[in-house]
Amino acid sequence: MHSLLTSAAAAAIPLHLVSASGWAALRKGLPAEQRSFALAQGFSAGAGQHCFLPDREGRLAGVLLGIATGRDRDPFAPARLAAQLPEGDYAFRGEIDDPALAALGWLLQGYRFDRYRKPAAATARLVLPAGVDGEEISLIADSAMLARDLVNTPANDMGPDEIEAAIRVLAAECGARVESIAGDELLDRNFPMIHAVGRASPRAPRLIDLAWGDPAHPKVTLVGKGVAFDTGGLDIKPAASMLLMKKDMGGAAAAIAAARMIMLAKLPVRLRLLVPAVENAISGAAFRPGDVLPSRKGLSVEIGNTDAEGRLILADALALADEEAPELLIDYATLTGAARTALGPELPPFYTHDEGLAAEIARIGLAVNDPVWRLPLWAPYQRMLDSRIADVNHVSSGGMAGSVTAALFLDRFVERTQSYAHFDIYAWNPAARPGRPEGGECQAARLSYALAKQLYPRG
Repeated sequence: MHSLLTSAAAAAIPLHLVSASGWAALRKGLPAEQRSFALAQGFSAGAGQHCFLPDREGRLAGVLLGIATGRDRDPFAPARLAAQLPEGDYAFRGEIDDPALAALGWLLQGYRFDRYRKPAAATARLVLPAGVDGEEISLIADSAMLARDLVNTPANDMGPDEIEAAIRVLAAECGARVESIAGDELLDRNFPMIHAVGRASPRAPRLIDLAWGDPAHPKVTLVGKGVAFDTGGLDIKPAASMLLMKKDMGGAAAAIAAARMIMLAKLPVRLRLLVPAVENAISGAAFRPGDVLPSRKGLSVEIGNTDAEGRLILADALALADEEAPELLIDYATLTGAARTALGPELPPFYTHDEGLAAEIARIGLAVNDPVWRLPLWAPYQRMLDSRIADVNHVSSGGMAGSVTAALFLDRFVERTQSYAHFDIYAWNPAARPGRPEGGECQAARLSYALAKQLYPRG
């Protein structure tokens, strides 16, 4: 069980969760001195408002935390103070809808990226709420934190080699096998677009292929975009746009996190994890705007902009995944700014032709507080990808529907797989929220794990 959880409740400090409408009833039950103290502090149970309650000796005897109700309620809100409370054991009390999500939010709130600084001191622990599986939420939190660590690590320490190393550590932890196809071997093995995108960097491009589970079980394949750093290539990004490009491997991080959850939960699937890992650098070997690249699928691809490299490496990986027609194929990618323009950083769009899968993804995302929103694979927009000299251009003509046309491009490389979903994630929290500290974020992985548990339950 996670170090931020405890099963000992005897001396735990109560953390009272209370809405504005419930505050009148709660304060009547508080000791007189605590009630007077809270009123003197102006506590009114507004969402996010808190108040520390002392005992007669001035020691911390309780905490009040105002929470929202109705549509504004956040299942992670009870964890808002987890990283700010004094060391000790705390127990939720009062108005709590989903104890498991509240406890998970507590763990996620306690995350701190400390690779380059002194580790945080001991912090507050939560008494595991009754009926909550501590091992399960610890598995989910630890996997999400692994993804955050990978995204937060700067590119000098997180290149294609290090992405591969992280997957090999995961394979050793879970009893999986890994193959890596790197450098010019990509050409020999027919992954020309992965090679083209990564060949300008001194750090060799590669396709990392992890396999786990009984081959007789249903095939589930996860694909993650692993661009360790994106300069934009010859269509170079302005400096301000490069500042967060260490997160351009956030799709790989999400796929790694989801794979870890599935494997350590021992779901009855044959899991495959595919991560094309590259650095989109600039040198004399860089691919160029106007180039025409071959692809594993056999389609010729005209390059409209070298800063749209992620869909190229994903296309070769998706083509490989599709060759064995898995029952479920999911890809994760920090793919387009258009997705953020449409839905912002907190709500990634997803795309699928499978109506049943779409409904379950949307429902489960809300249920586990990992929300996403479906956008259409609008077939008439295929014309925006027309090329005069190749089978397809990899970017659209004009600046509209950028996330949709990127998804339509990827969709051309998946033909045999019936249940395929593409997530255009952001992988970053620009501002802190409960359970989501500022920095790298693991999006769509928790919902993918919950989906896999539903589709492939353990006997």
